[in-house]
This record gives sequence, structure tokens and C-alpha cells, in this order.
Amino acid sequence: MAIADVFNEAAERVKQLKEASNADRLFLYGYFKQSTIGDVNIPRPGGLFNQEAKAKFDEWTKRKGVAQEDAMKEYIKKVDQLCGTTFETKI
Repeated sequence: MAIADVFNEAAERVKQLKEASNADRLFLYGYFKQSTIGDVNIPRPGGLFNQEAKAKFDEWTKRKGVAQEDAMKEYIKKVDQLCGTTFETKI
């Protein structure tokens, strides 16, 4: 199975996740954006009340330079860890 197909399955499965820490959610967000878009292509959000948007941006920025396929693998690995799934074995 192609890695993009496995990634899409994992992305759908993680939507069913009821509980995850903010750190886990940010980790998934950063790798999801790197997987689907690549390196950050927007300016960092400003403003005092944009803490969530800044945290998401910063997490995505941490992934700068990671190849999209490698980002998909990390995302899938984390989904397996959080959801108890075995998507990684399909790659």
C-alpha cells in the first residue's frame, strides 16, 4: 500500500481519538502540515491572543526540512502509538 494511502487512513483514524495531550496534538499537527504542505509557507501569527495559532506555527516550523514522506512516517508512527493501530506495518 502506498504511504500516502496509509497516511490518509491514519489521518481519518486519529479524528476518532477522544483524548490526547496538547503536546501530542501539536506533534500530530506539525507532522500533518509538513506531510501535506511541506515547509512553512506563511508568516508567524502575531497578536497577544493568538497563542494557539502561534503554538501550531512553531510546531510546524520545527519540522522544516523534513521530507514529506518522512513526515508521513512519523505521523503514522504517532497515530499507531496513540490509537493502538498498526498502520506502520502497511508501509
